[in-house]
Amino acid sequence: MSTQQHIPHHIAVVMDGNGRWASKRLLPRIAGHRQGVESLKRLVRACVVRGVSVLTVFAFSSENWNRPADEVSGLMDILVLALAREVPQLKRDGVRLKFIGAREGLSKRVTRGLLEAESATQTNSRLMLNVCFNYGGRWDIANAASQLALLGQEITEKSLGASLSTADCGDPDLIIRTGGERRLSNFLLWQAAYAELFFSDLLWPDFDELALEGALDDFASRERRFGMTSAQVADQTNQPA
Repeated sequence: MSTQQHIPHHIAVVMDGNGRWASKRLLPRIAGHRQGVESLKRLVRACVVRGVSVLTVFAFSSENWNRPADEVSGLMDILVLALAREVPQLKRDGVRLKFIGAREGLSKRVTRGLLEAESATQTNSRLMLNVCFNYGGRWDIANAASQLALLGQEITEKSLGASLSTADCGDPDLIIRTGGERRLSNFLLWQAAYAELFFSDLLWPDFDELALEGALDDFASRERRFGMTSAQVADQTNQPA
């Protein structure tokens, strides 16, 4: 079992498989997305208990607008309803909400819900929950570069990284993707440079606390070298604090 010293500071999750979960049960795809909200609630609670500092989840990509209109509309309704229902509990649990992604194209109702949820939880500090909504990794990089250009600042690795949407959270240590796919799908492309990747065959609604523990155990077993040799990592680990 993973120990506290091996718990990632920042976990990111591609929550994939909601539609397939519903289809396997002869349910409409939107039923899978509703069940996916329940899985996210479990994950948030588990991260709070385990001492994870940042959780970033991929809720709606900029490419998801290409899905059937009724599914997109249903996803928006789920978001608004979930915010109204869950924000009070998130406040009690010390979870701060931040929505990452372009606000263009969102309805006034959805935009207002995002802003109200962020405002209601802004003083919480136990867990930062980044919800990537209408987000794409390429958009994130291009947006950061555009901001620097507008300010007349030099675009370097350091300045670009500091201008990304997750700059205040640090890069993810562990990226989990459910649903059996083995790709990032335009998620945190810059930030994923040295993240450990964990792929689960479970569909997102079936990903529970036990599955998370398996991912954390796998993470704890890995040696993170960041371009160094194993000997250099060992030397750093053995140095006195």
